[in-house]
Amino acid sequence: MGSTTATVTPASPRSADRLRYHPLGLDAVRFAPDGMLGAWQQANRSSSLRHCIEQLEASGALPNMRAAAEGRAGTFRGFHFADSDIYKVLEALGWEAGRSDVSEFLPFVDETVALLARAQQENGYLNSFYAETPDRQFSDLRWGHELYCLGHLLQAGIAWARTSGRTDLLEIGVRFAELVEDSFPPSGRPPVCGHPEIETALIELYRHTGDTRWLELARRMVDARGHRSVGEDRFGYQYFQDHLPVRDVPGATGHVVRQLYLAAGVADLYTEGDDEDLLAALERIWSDVHFRKMYITGGLGSRHRDEAFGDPFELPPDRAYSETCAAISSVQFNWRMLLVTGEVKYADELERALYNAVAGSTSPAGTEYFYSNPLQVRTERDGEHEQAPARRAPWYDCACCPPNLARLLSSLHAYAATTDDDGGLHLHLYEPAGIRLPDASVVVTTGYPFDGRIRLEVTGHLPVLSLRLPGWARSYQLLVDGAEQQEEPVDGYLRITDVGQGIVELILDMPAELRAPHPHIDAVRGCLAVTRGPLVYALEQADLPAGVVLEDVLLDSSGEPEAGPGKALVPGDISVPKVRVAAVVRTPASSAIYPVAGAEASGASQRISVDLVPYFRWGNRGPGGMRVWIPAAQ
Repeated sequence: MGSTTATVTPASPRSADRLRYHPLGLDAVRFAPDGMLGAWQQANRSSSLRHCIEQLEASGALPNMRAAAEGRAGTFRGFHFADSDIYKVLEALGWEAGRSDVSEFLPFVDETVALLARAQQENGYLNSFYAETPDRQFSDLRWGHELYCLGHLLQAGIAWARTSGRTDLLEIGVRFAELVEDSFPPSGRPPVCGHPEIETALIELYRHTGDTRWLELARRMVDARGHRSVGEDRFGYQYFQDHLPVRDVPGATGHVVRQLYLAAGVADLYTEGDDEDLLAALERIWSDVHFRKMYITGGLGSRHRDEAFGDPFELPPDRAYSETCAAISSVQFNWRMLLVTGEVKYADELERALYNAVAGSTSPAGTEYFYSNPLQVRTERDGEHEQAPARRAPWYDCACCPPNLARLLSSLHAYAATTDDDGGLHLHLYEPAGIRLPDASVVVTTGYPFDGRIRLEVTGHLPVLSLRLPGWARSYQLLVDGAEQQEEPVDGYLRITDVGQGIVELILDMPAELRAPHPHIDAVRGCLAVTRGPLVYALEQADLPAGVVLEDVLLDSSGEPEAGPGKALVPGDISVPKVRVAAVVRTPASSAIYPVAGAEASGASQRISVDLVPYFRWGNRGPGGMRVWIPAAQ
């Protein structure tokens, strides 16, 4: 069962007709270990993957599968979709096998694949939660997650097949997929899973094998949505993306990860077909998300109860759910839209989510995680909640985020650059890296995202070199072999034609800036945030003078924020620059919870300067308050 596609990436479109950009193979881009993304990827390789394997054992995911293989009943632990954690870790290892030597992990992979083979039933069914109750299999598509887990199993198998030619894991997944196809014929029950994910996996299986039945099954799943077949539930049909047919939706709604996993699958379906109504729906979803329902960090989801989008501009910073998996799904959705359209806005938003909401979810060591990613934590926080902690945790009962992050990081270099029909190179993420193409190689040297200078040493010949001009960039300078060029951006990219051996430099002005919220975001009206380049900054209690309470600090907007030198916040971490801002500490004049208007501003005040840290590195220096949106001094 070998691949018939030439490109080896997590998303490898078979049809090129609707692509503006084409992914590069995983072996075409290599991040240097001294860059932010390269160091993060290396921490994933050296620490996170081992940690995930250990937690699969401790959490019960692997013991559950052993019980299924051995026919032992009544021993299941954890959430009923725990199998997906196993598959995501296997997928992460599969992509890592295309990047580095994974020999030390092969015993685990061999043992786990053999375990899955033993646990798989004769008809192909594989799910440890339902193994002991055959009469309940496929009985609850709304909450059962069987198809969701199958999707992750298929993606794990595809990762290994593409990077190493290993097919035993994929064969297990295909046997299960064949059962699903037989169990849900076109004339029967609609195969609508309560948690989208299977759609993307089936389309990737089609891309890998060339077997159109998997594309057709994915198409049937997408077309079946919106007819309220999942059944009544307290969360409503929007939660499951079953409220309206995909082509008719006006925008984004419901459970964030479900929405964006489905959107990624629909983007894949559009890429392999010619249904313009699908693309129009995706553009409506994207616009609704990014213009009305997104946090400044790229985080998505403001409601804890159903892990969902709120109403337009309902974006409270302290109640931000902003699940890590939601940010990861945003990266995946934006990448697919970038490939299809070539529009720079998708690369910009991929970058925003990656450097802030995704990066902030994990500790520098790569072994502790946030499930939710709030934009404010109060000084007097009342207790802890498992999915909304004040500090990162080693694992979660619902452990979807850590292994999801691991699989993204193992393949992260696949999102850096693309090519086109003419063999040009388009650079979307700026990171120290080596890039190999058939007729050229490029070495990228940069301190991005902390430094706006990007240097590219080109060897060979490129018909076109396109460099993304980020939406946050106010000014730039472009040099070719030291000579300034007067190129104007085209669709958000600086395009240099006929590039031979030499040096290309892009210098982006990267001042620290004050940002105001949209006037409809009531929760942060009168507040300001600080950004520098693609990074959002946060004020932490750890950087305030002794005795100063975070909630008493107001930002003095009359001063200009100033970026400082780089410094590691914790030993062994990368060096990150802080930003210094002028502030006012105003002690309330009254203890009244609702004083007469004006009295709240009459207390004692003092002027100070405070340092802000990149949001992605908050929460690593012990407990304490934090906020991104700071009230402005009047």
